[in-house]
This record gives sequence, C-alpha cells and structure tokens, in this order.
Amino acid sequence: MTDVFCEIARGDVAAAVVARTSDLIAFLDHRPVFKGHVLIAPIRHVDTVLDLPSDLMTPLLTLGQRVAKAIVDALGAQGTFLAINNVVSQSVPHLHLHVVPRTKGDGLRGFFWPRTRYGQGEIDEYAAKIKKAIDSIT
Repeated sequence: MTDVFCEIARGDVAAAVVARTSDLIAFLDHRPVFKGHVLIAPIRHVDTVLDLPSDLMTPLLTLGQRVAKAIVDALGAQGTFLAINNVVSQSVPHLHLHVVPRTKGDGLRGFFWPRTRYGQGEIDEYAAKIKKAIDSIT
C-alpha cells in the first residue's frame, strides 16, 4: 500500500522534515493544530498502532520525546500534546504520532483540533528551528 507518508519517506513528495532515522521520519504537518505541529511516522508502511512492530515502539516514543523537547526549546512552547489516532480520525492510513506545541490558554479543548496554515516560507522557518533543537539534544 502507498500513501502520502510513504511518498514523503521516499522523497517523492516534499515535506518540512525535522528528523529522520533509518526507521522513522518526522516532519511538520502542513495543516497544523498550532505552528510547529510535527508528525512522526515509520518509513516502512504501518497502517495503525495495532500493526506497529515491537522493534519500532521504543524508537517511535524516543523520537517523540526528542521532538517534544525540541518544540519547547525551539518555539518557547510550555509543553506538548502527543497523540496517535487509530483508524477513526486517522486522516492518512499510515501510523503517525502527533507532537503538538501547547501553551496555557491556547484554546485547545478536548479532542477538537482546529487547524491553521503557515504563511509564505513560514513552514521552512519552523522546520529549521525544530531541526536545530533536535540536533542539539544528546
């Protein structure tokens, strides 16, 4: 099966990539809840969390931790929200972990996820800041 995340992982579709390992790719959501919203997906196709091989569980959450810290460091967020949709509300049929920047009073309530858009060139600026912060985490 192929989907847009498989295409991003192969380099067939452009994305603002902030991290890549041999197993995972992290990139900015093009329709973020808040600017700096990162998606982390396995490079090989995995449909849902129920299909996630055990050898990817620790690397996925470890990269999630690094991205969460980087978002706080790079963007001045007060925290992050991490989530995995499983089939329902999974807009792309490829497992992905959302790492969303949060600040007190940001208006995010429950599971209502309003979306925003990046301005011209803004997605690259956010990607560069987050990537630099990820690279500085040891």
